[in-house]
Amino acid sequence: MSVAPVDSIPSLSSDLFYDIFRRLDGATLASAACTCAALCSISKEESLWENVCSSMWPSTNREDVKSLISSVGGFRKFYADCFPLIVNKEVVEYQPNNYLEYPDNWTEAEYYGDMNELESISPSDFVSIVDIRFKGKPICSKVLWGIPNANGYDGWFYNCPFRIDILTYADRDDNNDGAVHLSVSDGLLPITSLERERKDGKLWRELREGLQLSWIIVNRKIKQAANLASWSPLGGQRHWPTDKDFVIRFGSVLPAKDILPCQVVECILIMKFRVVHTEEDGFQTTVKLTELSMQLEDMEGAHVNGRNSLHILKEALSSRRSKNYGEVLESCHMYSKVQNELKEEKMRNESRLDRLCILSGIAAFMTFWYCVL
Repeated sequence: MSVAPVDSIPSLSSDLFYDIFRRLDGATLASAACTCAALCSISKEESLWENVCSSMWPSTNREDVKSLISSVGGFRKFYADCFPLIVNKEVVEYQPNNYLEYPDNWTEAEYYGDMNELESISPSDFVSIVDIRFKGKPICSKVLWGIPNANGYDGWFYNCPFRIDILTYADRDDNNDGAVHLSVSDGLLPITSLERERKDGKLWRELREGLQLSWIIVNRKIKQAANLASWSPLGGQRHWPTDKDFVIRFGSVLPAKDILPCQVVECILIMKFRVVHTEEDGFQTTVKLTELSMQLEDMEGAHVNGRNSLHILKEALSSRRSKNYGEVLESCHMYSKVQNELKEEKMRNESRLDRLCILSGIAAFMTFWYCVL
């Protein structure tokens, strides 16, 4: 077979390249744009990036989300902001007393944040765009406008632990029951009974290996976006709090410099499934999504309040990102390592204090009886 020579790329129809480019994923499209000026010009077409985003994040098919993305810079910028995941290299090796206490000289305003600065960060400016896949197939897409229960600067939200339950509030906005199920027809392995599952853990492995989560936060005011999820699970717990429940954890490490003493916090994204049917019930094995939530925790495991969370989310939108998933995992594992060392050191200090109290009690008891006798 002979191939006709092509003198130059411009000699080919731009429509032909457009038809080819619209079949590419984002990474390949970005690479093609670096080859020459002609392909770079074609690759800047917004409709191409709209197709890429639609394929990767089905929630971007919604008309209101399309308008949002257009208002914050377009689909090309949205992909560049949200495809790489947040990576934080500021998590250092543990050193005693690095993260133990808030400074004693902090004022109430420094602890809770400056109110004038807070007024520039409105909860209504944030939008959550969430997509879940199982074995590559989209199973759930949710969009939440604003942060629930955050009305009024004197409200409880600002001083109470920050938490977003995407199923509760997104379903209310979308006017649907929001039930998300996974069954054998979706690629789930059948399990005969929960007793059998406790022994072999097949369903647990299936969920851990097959689920992917994307949780994108967009700030409409500053026109920035970031993906706070880790795509693949970082951990979890099976048969908790009941035998039918499976908790899967995603997340990322976010910067908190000049916001909290620990300088970094963990964004914890929880996905919980409950077994609805097993094969012994006479139905296909089916699990139901019962929780999809976000919360922020500091190095000691304490929940971050709403006021500081707004500052942290804003900082996360401009934080460093990487397309190297191994680098992202390394950042998360380093955080867990430092956190575990902190907990161990705290337990040792409490143990020393307990022994000191016991010895002091014994000494006081012996002194008392010595004086009496």
